[in-house]
Amino acid sequence: MDLLVIGVGYVGLVAGTCFSEMGHNVTCLDIDHKKIALLNTGTPPIWEQGLEEMLKRNQKANRLHFTSDYIAAVKAASVIFIAVDTPMSDSGKADLSRIEAVAKTLGDLIDDYKVIVNKSTVPVGTHKLIHETIQNRLDERGVDIHFDVVSNPEFLKEGCAIEDFMKPDRVILGSNSEKATAILKSIYSAFTFSHERILVMDPFSAEAAKYASNCMLALRISFMNEMAGFCELSGANIHEVRKGIGADRRIGHSFLYAGPGYGGSCFPKDIRALKTQAELMGYTTPLLDACETVNFRQKRVIGNKLRAYFGDLKDKTIAVWGLSFKPNTDDMREAPSLVLIEEMLQAGAKLRLFDPVAIDNAKKTLSSDRLTWCENEYRAAEGSDAIVLMTEWKQFRFVDFKKIIPTLKGRAFFDGRNQYSQSSMQALGFDYFGIGQATQAPSEFKTSLRSV
Repeated sequence: MDLLVIGVGYVGLVAGTCFSEMGHNVTCLDIDHKKIALLNTGTPPIWEQGLEEMLKRNQKANRLHFTSDYIAAVKAASVIFIAVDTPMSDSGKADLSRIEAVAKTLGDLIDDYKVIVNKSTVPVGTHKLIHETIQNRLDERGVDIHFDVVSNPEFLKEGCAIEDFMKPDRVILGSNSEKATAILKSIYSAFTFSHERILVMDPFSAEAAKYASNCMLALRISFMNEMAGFCELSGANIHEVRKGIGADRRIGHSFLYAGPGYGGSCFPKDIRALKTQAELMGYTTPLLDACETVNFRQKRVIGNKLRAYFGDLKDKTIAVWGLSFKPNTDDMREAPSLVLIEEMLQAGAKLRLFDPVAIDNAKKTLSSDRLTWCENEYRAAEGSDAIVLMTEWKQFRFVDFKKIIPTLKGRAFFDGRNQYSQSSMQALGFDYFGIGQATQAPSEFKTSLRSV
């Protein structure tokens, strides 16, 4: 089938490449000519594991094409996916200007039946805006052309996006059209061959499901981070608490890891957008408010631990391992590392930074003569008073600490991802500080326990 994907950001590029992998003839369109030129050389503008190889393979097979030519691309396509950004405005609302611009252009160009599929994350009800915008342009043209609008939200995890798309937990189709539903089921059937995972519902519910999914995941993270703070004060260990609650089948183990807070392009933006839309309808969302409050506090936990340990941080040298908001991506948007680095710079510290992939993006965001960019974790540790793990890249799991220890100035290790064993790190001579792990229960708490 001839498919058009409008927008070659994270979602659009992954979707278009994966559709072509399944044998569809896919054109990806973007008005950013530099992006298109780069993609036509076989180089993706984002880093995602396995993406470049798949992209080049399908370009070579002549199934994947990149263009800025709207007229030719729309004319050739049977199904058009909209995957443009919906950034957050100053008010917290999702900025739908790019969605509207695409819809207007489609209304100006379509000349036969098309299925218009929105994959962008949008406020509930946006499918109506898309439909009305296209229909208004058709009316202005004085033509009667049938089309359908379907909501098809994406559920891709950065770093695992290819796998998520090729083997989805579910495919949601928000559709009021049997014809459009049948066409999209035929497209997605190859991705759900072994299990029927296509869920058909009304467009309002499909749009709400996307926001609800991301908000639920963010809530789980914030809950565990809130419990981690409690554990540190009470003498409990968040590792053991996680095992205890995760064993309940109603809860499960996923997204129950304490850490330095969530970041990225999705959770923060989607929570604020949902909160804002609810406020406009006169509905309060105290649970989402609390989620944001906990996450704001959590991003400052590592900095607080460093200040408590050193007191004065002026001229202390801190090694930071991992900068991206999560492993297997170069995405620095709202990364917890940015909060820590800014706090350390304000306190007068010097920082030695390393990330396997995100260094270039980090350099676009950070600038200071007290930052040293390092080629690996070993160089970052040299001469450091403390090491901080902020992103759990796989290569950090089996670091040769015996090689590192002689190069250190101090022996403090702050594990923002609880990746290492507290007892093992202490045996190596480190003052080790994880998240949600108390070194000892405070005496006043022990006293209060005895009195219960």
